[in-house]
Amino acid sequence: MNRREALSSVALLLGGTIIGAEAFLSGCTSSDKQIGAGGLNFSPDDIAFLDEVGETIIPATTTPGAKEAKIGQFMKTIVTDCYEPKDQQIFVDGMKKLNDASKKKNGKTFLNASPQERHDLLVDLDKEQKDYMTKKKPEDPAHYFRMMKELTLWGYFTSEVGATKALRYVAVPGKYEGCVPYKKGDKAWAT
Repeated sequence: MNRREALSSVALLLGGTIIGAEAFLSGCTSSDKQIGAGGLNFSPDDIAFLDEVGETIIPATTTPGAKEAKIGQFMKTIVTDCYEPKDQQIFVDGMKKLNDASKKKNGKTFLNASPQERHDLLVDLDKEQKDYMTKKKPEDPAHYFRMMKELTLWGYFTSEVGATKALRYVAVPGKYEGCVPYKKGDKAWAT
């Protein structure tokens, strides 16, 4: 599966387009995609924060979670290399907004909140972004939590961990079979 096919599959899962997808498909090579003169820098703490956000969205169960797929590093790479400066700023500001929302709702930072408190907060933010997206005009900026959720799903299901442990994967598929028996509970195919 090439990048274009993987991205299309994730976009279908999300029901729309992914922010930064066009830049990703073209190789994310533009050197002007940076915030300010110093560029965009994510600290190890920022990446750990993003890992925890991703892990709350896709927690480890009988399959590995988003943290095992190194989702924080994936988000950092896509935001730094593929997002336009305005979207980079929304994402970076969104990290602070998410933490502030946790302080307001739970009285503690996102990383200090319990797994249930994190989950409940992200459910509230997901409702907020869905409401925002229904009223959003084309010129309005993207919602920061939608960006985080999109990147989590995209990064996880296109990672080795997601493709081989959460989905069924055949490295070298055989002939095309248009009708394959499906049993309730079977994993979806990655290839």
